[in-house]
Parts: sequence; C-alpha cells; structure tokens
Amino acid sequence: MQAEVTDIASRFAVTGKLIAADRFSGGHINDSHLLTYQRAGRAVRFLLQRINDTVFPKRALVMDNIQRVTAHIAKALTSQGVRDIGRRVLTLVPTHAGEPYYRDSGGSYWRLYPFIEGTHVHEAVETGEQAEQASRAFGAFQHLLADLPGPRLHETIPDFHNTPLRFETLERAAQADVCNRATAAKAESEFAARHHALAGVLLDSHQRGEIPERIVHNDAKVSNVLFDQTTGEGLCVTDLDTVMPGLVLYDFGDMVRSMTTAAAEDETDLSKVELQMPLFEALARGYLQVAGEFLTPAERGQLVFAGKLITLEQGVRFLTDFLNGDTYYRTQRPGHNLDRCRTQFKLLESLERHEALMNRFVESL
Repeated sequence: MQAEVTDIASRFAVTGKLIAADRFSGGHINDSHLLTYQRAGRAVRFLLQRINDTVFPKRALVMDNIQRVTAHIAKALTSQGVRDIGRRVLTLVPTHAGEPYYRDSGGSYWRLYPFIEGTHVHEAVETGEQAEQASRAFGAFQHLLADLPGPRLHETIPDFHNTPLRFETLERAAQADVCNRATAAKAESEFAARHHALAGVLLDSHQRGEIPERIVHNDAKVSNVLFDQTTGEGLCVTDLDTVMPGLVLYDFGDMVRSMTTAAAEDETDLSKVELQMPLFEALARGYLQVAGEFLTPAERGQLVFAGKLITLEQGVRFLTDFLNGDTYYRTQRPGHNLDRCRTQFKLLESLERHEALMNRFVESL
C-alpha cells in the first residue's frame, strides 16, 4: 500500500483495519483508490479520491456543493421511506475532525465514499432499457434537488454551458491558428458558423424568465450512473463535481448527445453516426416519467432542441481544442479532436432530420 494513501485514509472516520489500497480505474479525472477494511470479520470497501486541482481549482466550493446535494437527497429519500438509501446517493465519510474532505500538506483535497457494492457501470448505452434507466436516474436526481433550499449552489465552473461564449473562443482560436490547422478544419468551421444562431436560444429564454434556473449535473452520460447488477435498475448518479446551477435542459441535451447513437464519440466512419429513434424514445420516456411533474411547459418544449444545442456545443469545443493544439482533451492520434468534432456535427445533422419526429414523440408522453 502506498504510504501516502495509507496516511490519507487514516484521516477519515472509518472503523476497522485497512488491509488493501488499490488503484481504481473508474473515472478519468480524479485520482482514485479502492480501500478495503477488515471490520467484524468481513471486508468493507471505500472509494478514496484526490480531486483534480487543474480541472477543479475551486475544490472547497465543489465539496460544499456535493455535501449539500447528497445530504438533501438522502433526507428526501428518508422521508419517502426508501430503505437502501446508501445505494441511491453517494455518502461522504467525514474526517475525524468532522469535515467532508481532508486537505493534505501539499494542498490536495481528498474525499471518501462508501463503495456501492453490487453495481456496475456502462461505458456506452447498448439497449433502450439502459437508456431509460439512466435517464430515470438523472431525472430523479433533478427532481429530488428541485426544492433544495438556499443559498444558491456555487458556480464552480463559470459559463460551463455558455454556448455563445464557446463560439467566441472558437473564433479566437481560428483567427490565431497557432498550429496552422485552420485549413484542415475549414469545413467544420463553416458548419459551426452556419449553426451560430442556435447558440443563444436557451440562455435568451432563461433571461426572459421562460426557463428557470435549477440544479444541474452537467455531465449526464450513462457512465455516471451506477446500475444494479441483478435488476439493471439505474440506482445512483455519480461524479458530482460539476453539479451547480444551470438549466435542466443541459442535462437532457447531453443525454441525447451521448445516449442516442451506437457510434463512439470519436467514430471515424461517419456513416455509423445516426440517431437511433428507439434509444431516444426510451431516453425521453424514462426521463419524463420522473421529471415530467416538475418541468414547466417551456422546458418540455425545448427538450429536443437541447439535444441539438449540446451536440453543437460539444463539437465546437472539440474543434476549438484541435485548433489550439489539443491542449484540453487527451488525444491518442493525430487529428483525434477533429474526428470527435466531425462525429458531433454528423450527429447534429441526424438530429435535425429527425427533429419533427422527436418532438411529436415528446408531445405524446
């Protein structure tokens, strides 16, 4: 066991003897370790994480948000008579000082969660049932937080889904062209420019008071849901670092972007990148079954549009990073970010072709 991990683990209020500390491969941002304790003759596991200080510079605020959100969900589930609460919401283990995280001498922030046993993660949606269960989990997450009392959660990553600002960043990257890649991305830049009018639609609607601010996960993909290994139920939403104020449409839009096509996010054969209506129908059905009662008519009316917007926004982000020299997203091959951009833009074209059909389905629910 690493001496550092052993020392950090000792700072948390866990009973039992630490007998193993293994690297945990789940997740791509935070440094994670799976700890095993011997307690009363049985093994009990916990997930220890060091929060990435580059991606999340405001780590104390991130942890304050997580503490408030998880405590509120647990309280709501308790009031509903739910028995397996520890499997349906993440639980922060306090330090011996009663804090929700430990800050080491080097300034790193650490947190500890009980490991939720009997669950697994899907890296990509393969069936309609998986899409429906994932969307139900995110819908329930939003619903349970709809009445979270003030103060407002911290905006730990300002302008995270400010699509007009993403376009401004793209334009600056194209003008600077620091890596001489603008010519290679000419077609994609022109595609983005033709869709610029979509960028401000949701923000403008919010500013007019038509769409309310709510609490949003901001990374609503299937790999951030724990599924019960036996029943297949979507139990618990994870990776709460990006939870902050926003529009629920951002989460639904990201679900459409990431869960309605079988193609990989970096698929190079663009003929494979097509919306699969059965996946969208399962997604919309699951989400509205649990979130429908708190959504406003304006929010319901923009669900399909949100899928288009977030797909466009993600394509713009990949394109910007390609032009900047791949400084944000990790790449495995030359042109990787441009391939990712092309996949997003191809999916957007498919969403546009199916837009009327998708809207009719939502209206029928």
